[in-house]
Amino acid sequence: LLLLDEPAAGVNRTLLADLLDRIHALQERGKTIIIIEHDMHVIMNHCSKIFVMDYGVKIAEGPAAEIQNDERVIEAYFGHR
Repeated sequence: LLLLDEPAAGVNRTLLADLLDRIHALQERGKTIIIIEHDMHVIMNHCSKIFVMDYGVKIAEGPAAEIQNDERVIEAYFGHR
């Protein structure tokens, strides 16, 4: 089990791509990776299951396609439509 807190913070895109490749390699070897991240590109494109928290409460769970269209997530992070 590997826990990563904001691994994309302050990292240039070239180094981030290498980091993400290494994370994927660990996943392929059966390792579980938990990433806490605000960079939605990293989350939406590299995580198979996403949990969304709002003030310490889980408001959504699922794959990226479901999360990006979840009304609770949209309201919590972007306000009303």
